[in-house]
Amino acid sequence: MRILLPCLAALLLTGSAAARATGETDPAVGHYSAQLGPDALSALEVNPDGTFDYALSAGALDEQAHGRWMRHGGMLRFTTRPHPVAPLFVALVPAHAAGPLSVSVTWPDGQGIAGIDVTVGFDSGEPATGYTQEDGWTLPAGETRVPRWIRLDEPVHGVISPEFRIDPAAGTALAFKLEPNDLGTFDFRDAPVEIDGDDLILHRGEGRIRYSRRPR
Repeated sequence: MRILLPCLAALLLTGSAAARATGETDPAVGHYSAQLGPDALSALEVNPDGTFDYALSAGALDEQAHGRWMRHGGMLRFTTRPHPVAPLFVALVPAHAAGPLSVSVTWPDGQGIAGIDVTVGFDSGEPATGYTQEDGWTLPAGETRVPRWIRLDEPVHGVISPEFRIDPAAGTALAFKLEPNDLGTFDFRDAPVEIDGDDLILHRGEGRIRYSRRPR
């Protein structure tokens, strides 16, 4: 479930073309990169027109963002523009089928999605858990409790559904669609960026990424 980010390669391989063309109006303007591990890297462009470009690739996760930056004293603030529309799970009409409860999750084009975590709750006891293959997931045959709700979780980007109620009389073959919307676009909202010499320290969610300025 990987989203390709050609902008990451472009940001890593090119210098600050916008800065060269327009002229630097702020000392923070420039091209930066971060090596986060053997399979993780990120690039950041602070443009003189008040925009920024961000890209990150880490294992199965690819994300990017474009937006506006503003200086606040010795710090920058990043806000993604336009604000991304969050992905969401949509419940489809269930079908009647023999056998235990089954769950399928697809993209809008109907392609099955593997790796979606599934949690099914009952009136009592611990929920049942599992994860989908491309052809879905099925509740273990030995489970005799009546399922009452289901929750889905796409773990790479942290897309978590609400608890969908289950009505066994309406059908036990459950189907869901993952609407990607702006999946892979990180939603910076006035995120602080510390200036530390020639480095920038970006606050991304609960973590921080240190970027080093790249030569032009």
